[in-house]
Amino acid sequence: MSATDPAPSPGPTLESVVGSLPYAKGHGTGNDFILIADPTDQHHLDQAQVAQICDRHTGLGGDGLIRAVPSEAVAEGRTILESAPEAYWFMDYRNADGSISEMCGNGVRVFVHFLLSENLVDLEVGAVLPIGTRGGLKLVTRLRDGYAVDMGPWEFIHDKAATENGLDSRVLTSGLPTVRGALSISMGNPHTVVALANAAELRALDLASIPEVEPRPEHGTNVEYVLAGNPSVPGGRGSLRMRVHERGVGETLSCGTGACAAAIATRHWSQAHDVAQWAIQVPGGDLGVGFEEGADGREHVVLSGPAVLVARGDITAG
Repeated sequence: MSATDPAPSPGPTLESVVGSLPYAKGHGTGNDFILIADPTDQHHLDQAQVAQICDRHTGLGGDGLIRAVPSEAVAEGRTILESAPEAYWFMDYRNADGSISEMCGNGVRVFVHFLLSENLVDLEVGAVLPIGTRGGLKLVTRLRDGYAVDMGPWEFIHDKAATENGLDSRVLTSGLPTVRGALSISMGNPHTVVALANAAELRALDLASIPEVEPRPEHGTNVEYVLAGNPSVPGGRGSLRMRVHERGVGETLSCGTGACAAAIATRHWSQAHDVAQWAIQVPGGDLGVGFEEGADGREHVVLSGPAVLVARGDITAG
């Protein structure tokens, strides 16, 4: 900007955007969120307001914002209550750009931890809490050192290509010299998983740029880049390292549903269907992914990991 250019007008402040609003900040393996308790469904934040709050330079900063509301207050929540009336709380989740997201595996653990800290629920170690989300009903078990979430069944987004070829998409990524084949998986939200050859490729990724995915799922996709560990013995434990570009956010330190998708894709590619437990290393820490038969007879994915609250405050004028 030259000396004669007019100074840019300041954007809206948090105070002017939302007024006075209590919040907490938490994270699950570095995937961080702003959390708001709204038991009477009063705080209806629009896309611009959420983006302002989540901005890391002019706002509080976060990969997303989670509003805790009764399931009765949200259309998707009311649908869940028809078959699961015990799912009182709904996780109203928005990406950092303010767009609506169906589900967040790290976020739902932090969400339940937040409900506990607000004395909105009582949950002993080993007990299960049903939670409504736009990705359906999620059952969260409190562990001694975190939470385990039954993420429900998974499915291939392009089933025919995935089962016949093992690949259904092509991804162009900054930092990788060539287009790579990939596999698209739904965990209630969309994921596209790319296998890498070595650690140098994992380091070289430039995930500040949005990967180009073809065919692109209707509502966009999260893109996971995985490096599998040494092959597991039959029935043993698999392992992989992962980085992720989350739609509406950019690169994040962790993605819970992405970790699930990465394990599903790696297991599919290696035909290691008898490997039921996977250790997932993300830049923000370690997650566990397991596979088990659900009450509906379908294979369910269980995500486990920590949840931490790091700060509380009030967004107030002045």
